[in-house]
Amino acid sequence: MSASQPHRRVLGATIRARRTKSGWSQEKLAEKAGLSTVFISRVERGVESPSFDSLVKIAKALRVRVRALVNDI
Repeated sequence: MSASQPHRRVLGATIRARRTKSGWSQEKLAEKAGLSTVFISRVERGVESPSFDSLVKIAKALRVRVRALVNDI
């Protein structure tokens, strides 16, 4: 799958913005969410699309609702 999927780029940018607002590195978000740093990086760059379960883990780690991450898609 290509990184040219606009919804992936929007989701990744939203996650990155929330993460940096929290002052967290990708490593810290990965640790809090129970996911790999490589996966977080790929999601933020729009290379990989997270499963719903992974999206829930990311949202919980960031202390936001899933809809806050997908609202702009």
